Amino acid sequence: MTKQWWKESVVYQIYPRSFNDSNGDGIGDIQGITSKLDYLKELGIDVVWLSPVYESPNDDNGYDISHYQKIMNEFGTMADWEEMLEEMHKRDIKLIMDLVVNHTSDEHPWFIESKKSKDNPYRDYYIWRSPQNGHEPNNWESVFSGPAWEYDEQTGEYYLHIFSKKQPDLNWEHQPLREEVYDMMKFWLDKGIDGFRMDVINFISKHPELPDGEQGPKDTFGDGSPYFMNGPRIHEFLHEMNQEVLSNYDVMTVGEMPGVTPEQAIDYTADHRDELNMVFTFEHMDLDSGSGGKWDLKPLQLTDLKDTLAHWQKALESQGWNSLYWNNHDQPRIVSRFGDDGAYRVESAKMLGTCLHMMKGTPYIYQGEEIGMTNVSFASIEDYKDIETLNMYKDKVEEQGQAVEEVMKSIHVKGRDNARTPMQWDASEHGGFTTGTPWLRVNPNYPEINAEAALNDPQSIFYYYQALISLRKQYDIIVYGSFDLIDRDHESLFNYVREYQGEKLLVLNNFTGEEQSYQVPEAFIGKEASLLISNYGHKNVVELGDGFLQPYEARVYKIG
Repeated sequence: MTKQWWKESVVYQIYPRSFNDSNGDGIGDIQGITSKLDYLKELGIDVVWLSPVYESPNDDNGYDISHYQKIMNEFGTMADWEEMLEEMHKRDIKLIMDLVVNHTSDEHPWFIESKKSKDNPYRDYYIWRSPQNGHEPNNWESVFSGPAWEYDEQTGEYYLHIFSKKQPDLNWEHQPLREEVYDMMKFWLDKGIDGFRMDVINFISKHPELPDGEQGPKDTFGDGSPYFMNGPRIHEFLHEMNQEVLSNYDVMTVGEMPGVTPEQAIDYTADHRDELNMVFTFEHMDLDSGSGGKWDLKPLQLTDLKDTLAHWQKALESQGWNSLYWNNHDQPRIVSRFGDDGAYRVESAKMLGTCLHMMKGTPYIYQGEEIGMTNVSFASIEDYKDIETLNMYKDKVEEQGQAVEEVMKSIHVKGRDNARTPMQWDASEHGGFTTGTPWLRVNPNYPEINAEAALNDPQSIFYYYQALISLRKQYDIIVYGSFDLIDRDHESLFNYVREYQGEKLLVLNNFTGEEQSYQVPEAFIGKEASLLISNYGHKNVVELGDGFLQPYEARVYKIG
């Protein structure tokens, strides 16, 4: 296991639209980010992952890019961006940018050209097919509901869009397209960025025949995912990208990869493969979904979470590398999801942070996680902005006739706008995010939950996260140690052991609002241990033995 800077880093994701608005137009912007860099430095983060700031018509909040080398006007100018990067580097904070190359906007010049005629030089930059029996080329469903194909009157063919119809999929089989992408990546790397987070990067290779997906008797569409996820040429494309671009820079890369197993992740991230550094898995994010998918709610079984995360820890222990995350711009707030955002909000937020940050891998913090921001429950669908949420509501309420109350309940629990409500900076109007009208309503709990209050409270979640980050920099065992799950069948405790060069950590996490008894592994009994961190007050050095954990308590003991 080679030591690398990106293995020892902690990453902070910024969703720019919702982070900080500097000019009062209600939309977060680049100057707003620059003004908060000291806050990030105080937290102790090493890397910022910045969600897209490229030119975009905002059909999917910037993940529909119309120009890869221009900054969206709403966010500022290239000069603003360059100043932000310079200020980050002054503070020893690295920057990774979002790379969105499975698709572009339908307003990208490539697609505008591609639509003009079947013999246009840009036609093969996208995936076009003739109708089949007067209908779509296959039965695939878009991730955002409805068919994954859109008909173009002018040329009489359909184009593929795995996401919105305004997000046509790029054709990675076409070498000139790949070369354009590599040139664009070099443009940003030469400007000084430190790597890429790659959006749904395992979707770029499609099965060449685009066959129909499996379709249930009551399904309107088929499941195309076996034919567009982890496709036949995916490793070839990523290896080529590495050889042509990434290997020439000292950068970190993380691939967003829905549907990837730990075993597949090794092929994507092992050193000798020369592809990516790490992947984002979705397995642990699907454990509270029923057979009907994301919006089909079911309670989390802690044993499922332990099994899933332990599987990833063990599979990538000696080759490859894990990314560690609870939150991002697409996921609901973890304290509302796996914790208790009421009576034990502070304790459960700290416990969840401990559980994640003490594992092996690179931790990611999503904006507001460090102050315990929660899900939001807007009463009306009119208050939501997310395309996935709005399409689902339309499909289920207007077309299927489902009860509004049930659909809204799913949105309150799983909707992406839970993560996108503006950052809560202080108790002033709109949480200090903007002096104008915010593009998305602020969570009404901002007077109590905000960064200013956290910075003024020595016991806040912010300072606890700061301590977790500091420990990772202090102890190699947290970064490089092995992982072993203990008490696998316990329904309430998530406990594990880390080991490295004669040192051991015992990590104890209570996932419930009840007191729980725990047993210490034999190797730890009677040993003198130092308490590295706890979200309740305890003595620093103890003799280890069986005991009790308070509601949502976390403790980390070190021996050796």
